[in-house]
Amino acid sequence: MQKVSFTKMEDGTAEDYAFLDTLEDQYKAALPTRLIETLKGLSAGLSGYQISRLDHSLQGATRAHRAGEDLELVMAILFHDIGDELAVYSHSEMAAAILRPFVSEKVYWIIKHHGVFQMYYYAHHCGGDRNIREMFSGSPWYEEAIRFCHEYDQNCFDPIYDSEPLEFFVPMIEQFFSAPRADDAEELARYGNRA
Repeated sequence: MQKVSFTKMEDGTAEDYAFLDTLEDQYKAALPTRLIETLKGLSAGLSGYQISRLDHSLQGATRAHRAGEDLELVMAILFHDIGDELAVYSHSEMAAAILRPFVSEKVYWIIKHHGVFQMYYYAHHCGGDRNIREMFSGSPWYEEAIRFCHEYDQNCFDPIYDSEPLEFFVPMIEQFFSAPRADDAEELARYGNRA
C-alpha cells in the first residue's frame, strides 16, 4: 500500500499531499455511509426510554418530513442526538459540529443549543432550572429553538408512532451529505482539515 514519504508534515512534498488529497476525497465521499452506520448504533446504548435513540431520531425526522419541513431541518433532526454515544456531556455540540458544513448558521445554532432548550421539559423534576434557556432569549433563533424542541424532540418518544424506517431517509442522507454548503466551502478551504 502506498504511503507518504514523510514522518513530519513539514517534510511533505507536493506529491505526498496530492496523494493524500485523493485519499481524503474518497474518504469524504463515504461520509453518508459512516453517518448511517453511526445512526444505527443509536439503537443500543442509553436505555430507560420506551424507544431507542435511533427510533427517537427517526420519529422526529418523520414528523418534520410529514410537516413539510425542508431537507436541512429534517437532516438536523435526524442527526441531533448523534453525539449521545461519545459526547455524553456535550452531545449537542458534537452533533452541531458534524452538521456544521452542511447547514445554515441558524440550524447549527439550534442543534448546538438544543440540549439546553430541551431542559425546559424535565430540569425542574431533577432539581435544575427549566428556564435556563432564557440565557439565549436575545438570540434571533430563540423561538425557533423552542419550536424545534417542542415539535421534533420532546414529543418523539412515542412507541406507537408510525415512524419511517432508516431506509426511507438513506437517499436524503446521501444527497444532503454529498458536499458541504457552497457558502461554507471557502471557509473549509481556508482552514482545511489536516491533523
